[in-house]
Amino acid sequence: MSISMDRRSLLRGAGVGMGGLALANWMPAWAQSTSAGLTPDMPTLAGEHINLRIARQVITIDGRRSRAVGVNGTIPAPLLRLREGQKVVLHVENALDEDSSIHWHGLLVPMQFDGVPGVSFPGIKPRSTFVYEFPIIQNGTYWYHSHSGGQEQLGLYGPIIIDPAAPDAVTHDREHVIMFGDHSRTSPEAILRNLKTVPGYYNYQRQTLAGLLAGRDQSLRDRMDWGKMRMDPADISDVTGAAYTYLVNGHGPFDNWTALFKPGERVRLRFVNAAAMTTFNVRIPGLKLTIVQADGQNVKPVEVDEFQIGVAETYDVIVEPTEDKAFTLVGEAVDRSGMARATLAPRPGMKAEVPPLRKRPLATMKDMGMDMSSMDMGGGGDQTGHAGMSGMSGMADSAKPGMAMPMSRGVDPTIEKNASALLGAATAAMPGIGHGKMDHSAMSTSPGHGSMDMGGMKMRDLSYAPEVRKGPGVQTISAMPMDRTGEPGQGLEDVGHRVLVYKDLMARERNPDVRAPSRSLDIHLTGNMDRFMWAFDGVKMSDTMDPYPFIEGERVRINLINDTMMAHPIHIHGHFFELVTGHGDHAPRKHTVIVQPGGKVTWDFTADAVGDWAFHCHLLYHMMSGMMRTISVRPKGAAA
Repeated sequence: MSISMDRRSLLRGAGVGMGGLALANWMPAWAQSTSAGLTPDMPTLAGEHINLRIARQVITIDGRRSRAVGVNGTIPAPLLRLREGQKVVLHVENALDEDSSIHWHGLLVPMQFDGVPGVSFPGIKPRSTFVYEFPIIQNGTYWYHSHSGGQEQLGLYGPIIIDPAAPDAVTHDREHVIMFGDHSRTSPEAILRNLKTVPGYYNYQRQTLAGLLAGRDQSLRDRMDWGKMRMDPADISDVTGAAYTYLVNGHGPFDNWTALFKPGERVRLRFVNAAAMTTFNVRIPGLKLTIVQADGQNVKPVEVDEFQIGVAETYDVIVEPTEDKAFTLVGEAVDRSGMARATLAPRPGMKAEVPPLRKRPLATMKDMGMDMSSMDMGGGGDQTGHAGMSGMSGMADSAKPGMAMPMSRGVDPTIEKNASALLGAATAAMPGIGHGKMDHSAMSTSPGHGSMDMGGMKMRDLSYAPEVRKGPGVQTISAMPMDRTGEPGQGLEDVGHRVLVYKDLMARERNPDVRAPSRSLDIHLTGNMDRFMWAFDGVKMSDTMDPYPFIEGERVRINLINDTMMAHPIHIHGHFFELVTGHGDHAPRKHTVIVQPGGKVTWDFTADAVGDWAFHCHLLYHMMSGMMRTISVRPKGAAA
């Protein structure tokens, strides 16, 4: 895919209108055929004028009825099938008793039609209609969703396919949309209230004494040290399978949504992660996955066995099943608390073996962003190969309330209490478990850290973010964040087969702007886990009116530095960016990127869309809790 550099003229113009052309006049022949099996149960809308009606409804998932919000009576919302070069007019009726909105995720549209209440437009009032109108200047796989409250989690999301004006560079015989979601019978308001009250409310996978003594989790030494710092290594996701049923195209794992194929066909699977809070690790046992597109942008084909898809990302994948049998499509939640499941089969009703959930991942010091190489960790490593942490106990003992410390949810106090009671016996039974303390005399006084000098651990001082540094739960980590774009996502480090990493992605075509950046901007991802507060640079959107400022046409390097123990899918509206991964003028172009815990992601972008645009973490409750800001692109020569 290529996008003209002269975006403003394209967006101002009416584009190449479709007039009253019927869908069949331009849709590929394979897609016109009902036998092609294009995403069963998902209605398709196309043409120049499209009507969408947002309303409450009831959805049945795995035999259980639940309240939801849908579009035109369906969840997901109808598939919008558009074509590069056409103009589209979308009449969106809000039949709710509350404000609503639709954002066209990844589409390059005029600011006033971007669909973010309070940023680009006022929102759609109850019992009213808003008309979106814009030319389609790109192609690829995208999606649309509400940007109002928790409506996205309730089901207000749907896929978009934009066919290229020229012949498609990706050849295939058949295609299916695979849209992941996470649905809860608990309202979004109640979920957020629970997280604010008890941040670990949905973390049912904490380590247990039984697991600890059986050697399934951390060693007792490490568990004690993490407990003293009130950090929970099992805390990978805020909202888990304890609250969610994981969906494929609105269907639960027992519904067994099935996509058909004929053996020998090239099948294109258009993956969209429309979940509110869930990162998925995706594989189809028995089939190789060839990645051909990321976030709507064609990439040079990469063959893998598994990939991680963050919230709001899209990937197009080619599979070529040759056997006359069924295959299970697995979307495993990153914390292993459940899975989304579907089937690829030659005939309806077929099933394949569903693999069991794999062992849940545990956070490590690397996920905290700590460079422990300068410390004497003592005692070697545990059974997982992670470095021991005996040296951490002294640090934990000397920590004072309110000090900036890397923290996760407060661990269950009974675990630490019971573990402490067993420590004496365990020490006798496990020689070498020593809990020697650090040399406190070596710790110098630092204004930002009470009586401790965190320099030995290379921890970052969030002195620029006083709000986030208050109280327990503050996350303050590596002064030299790691570029983790060459690493697999959480839980995929040792799966024994090839996993996609960002550095595998290369644009199929030369980037439209290959200028060197004229300046660089560091943006820190910050949070207070105990208070469930999230922000950029320690400032919540509700606490500032100041945007990140840019001048039209300038080329800027952005360094996203994750000062937290959680992965964040960061999305920018109105623009694409090029990941800095060593591929020069064929850098992969994306609109959403996962910034791994304690990690750093660098991208370059051209501020070519004048206006105010949302910039946020796409984890719904992180965004609602403050991790959202605006970027403001001002015309050349305009006053600051």
